[in-house]
Amino acid sequence: MNGNSNMVIYFILCREYGAIDDVDIDLHIDVSFLDEEIALAWDVIRREPVIVRLHCSLTQYLNGPVPTVDVFQASTKDRFGLGHQLKKRFDPLCCVVLSLQTMEYAEQRTPVLNEFCVVCDEPHVFQNGPMLRPTVCERELCVFAFQTLGVMNEAADEIATGAQVVDLLVSMCRSALESPRKVVIFEPYPSVVDPCDSQALAFNPRKKDYDRVMRALDSLTSIREMSQAPYLEVKRQMDKHDPLAHPLLTWVISSNRSHIVKLPVTRQLKFMHTPHQFLLLNSPPAKESNFRAAKNLFGSTFAFHGSHIENWHSILRNGLVVASNTRLQLHGAIYGSGIYLSPMSSISFGYSGQQPQFLQSRNLKCIALCEVITSPDLHKHGDIWVVPNTDHVCTRFFFVYEDGQVGDTSINTQDAGIHREIIRVIGNQTATG
Repeated sequence: MNGNSNMVIYFILCREYGAIDDVDIDLHIDVSFLDEEIALAWDVIRREPVIVRLHCSLTQYLNGPVPTVDVFQASTKDRFGLGHQLKKRFDPLCCVVLSLQTMEYAEQRTPVLNEFCVVCDEPHVFQNGPMLRPTVCERELCVFAFQTLGVMNEAADEIATGAQVVDLLVSMCRSALESPRKVVIFEPYPSVVDPCDSQALAFNPRKKDYDRVMRALDSLTSIREMSQAPYLEVKRQMDKHDPLAHPLLTWVISSNRSHIVKLPVTRQLKFMHTPHQFLLLNSPPAKESNFRAAKNLFGSTFAFHGSHIENWHSILRNGLVVASNTRLQLHGAIYGSGIYLSPMSSISFGYSGQQPQFLQSRNLKCIALCEVITSPDLHKHGDIWVVPNTDHVCTRFFFVYEDGQVGDTSINTQDAGIHREIIRVIGNQTATG
């Protein structure tokens, strides 16, 4: 059977086992409609179908063993994290009888997987809505299942493929925890299962113990060493020093809800004068779609957003929010409520602050480059721009400077040459639509 729609193409294969009374029925779901960066953030291979496999008996369907269902991609069958989430909704007793409904469900659910918990598949209730990367909800039963069943990638996988990103995540966590504003900005607080008691939380948002989290963070082996030494041996050493160090590291990685990737040298913006450049996407597909629609109407441009490194632990998990007139506000809102940006790097660097950071560096500064809709509600006050609508701002790049250094403070994103270089580096990514 073949079928298609505007978003998903699917077909069904049936494989019988001649010598036994078993059959596999595979539903192949084409996921090539996903944007490349969204697919990367979800650990999905766009060129391969997602397979929903029903295994059942040919002659004893009603009286034999209960049918089973599995969801996977062929190349990543043993570590397809989203398979667990999708599997929750594919009832094996209905997959054959209601194959059309199964197809329709797959078509509707696949583009919005990030809006549902990867364990219970219930809608997220995060205060600021969904983000880009799928993650676990805050229900304790889901936290237990997520951490004890290994639903998503292990820390070892993340360190092997993106050690510098993990190092950055740990640095942001440390900065938020060291801040005198930690009660406000160290959010979310870790939910970590006790390795000595799988029925209890060692770190519990309802019973916050910042000093204990800091001790575990101080016990982490440097990410650089983790990436160069046998991982299991490094983990063994950490467990000896503090049994909560490795579980905390796993939480820091898995709780990140943004897609952040170190840019290769060939795709870096040379005028930013730092080797620490990252692609940073955190808008969920629905917001990105709305952004593109607004972009088609009004156009877009680029501007910098500067914020203390201590704030990015929360931003990567909750998104850029309007902090004006809230307890998150740090610098005032002289031009009204909204997200503050600037086309001038010198102004945004002034907001990035200096904090003792990185596992091997001090005085870390960071700055984000965002794409902004040039609609009538973009308020420009000289070189300070205010965007009241959070849907009209999407992060694109993130730049880090070590040892108190900053990049070129004379960069103006409205300069034609600068703008061309940004467009060249973005290429065919999500931002260009």
